Amino acid sequence: MCRLNPRVDFAFKKLFGSEENKDILISFINSVLDQDEPITDLILKNPYDAKNFKNDKLSILDVKAVDTKGVWYNIEMQITDQDYYDKRALYYWARLYTGQLESGANYDKLEKTIVINVLNFNCLEEDDYHNIYQLLNRESKEELIDHLEIHFIELEKYNKDLSEVQTALDRWTEFLKRADKYDKDKIPTQLAELASIEKAIKVLDTIGLTKEEREAYEARLKWLRDEEMALKKAERKGMEKGMEKGREEERKQLIINMLKNGISVEEIAKMTQLDKKEVEKIKKKI
Repeated sequence: MCRLNPRVDFAFKKLFGSEENKDILISFINSVLDQDEPITDLILKNPYDAKNFKNDKLSILDVKAVDTKGVWYNIEMQITDQDYYDKRALYYWARLYTGQLESGANYDKLEKTIVINVLNFNCLEEDDYHNIYQLLNRESKEELIDHLEIHFIELEKYNKDLSEVQTALDRWTEFLKRADKYDKDKIPTQLAELASIEKAIKVLDTIGLTKEEREAYEARLKWLRDEEMALKKAERKGMEKGMEKGREEERKQLIINMLKNGISVEEIAKMTQLDKKEVEKIKKKI
């Protein structure tokens, strides 16, 4: 049996959104928040349910939970690049925040809401792979209210070697990015130091899938691979186009210099193997 890829949203949901793996989810959230008082327990609000596959209802693969202090969490793994993802993240936060309030209830019933976005692509104009956004005064940096907290973990920006892994979040990010590529019988020591990651790897190795689940996983895995190939192809074409444009600019500048040095249009056309009309067009723009 091949190890499931935790970046595939279906596998992510099954790993972090199942009651029997709640300790794994708690460990991951604690690594992201890095608080003095870690979370000790959670209630899953939308636990993974294999029955959803039979009716094709599993369209939203995020994980929602609330801790013992009443803080709400929404954790999502997004495998494909999405336009306006920053707006989407804010919308998801707003929906979870306002959804706490029943009709006629007082605003004091609203609790802190944290959204954690794990992205398989680059979204922000930041160098760090982990970025946190809150409601702050622009001048004093004083927080208006601590109820809004949005995290972005961009896996493409995580480029540490195993020897550079230091924090619990480093370990979880390393796991999410490369767990499916590690030797099945040898877990890197740096990851095995965190018991919850060791368990998570074992879960990925031993998850039993129904026919519907296997088909869903394979379909999403194919989608992920196709997206990655399409992205690489687009990047390659972009580089080739950029190189061609650069060569064109160099050739144009060379012709301008030759014209300024008094070389005739006819001579330049011969040397560059360009049509005389092209050389004359460049000459008119000088």
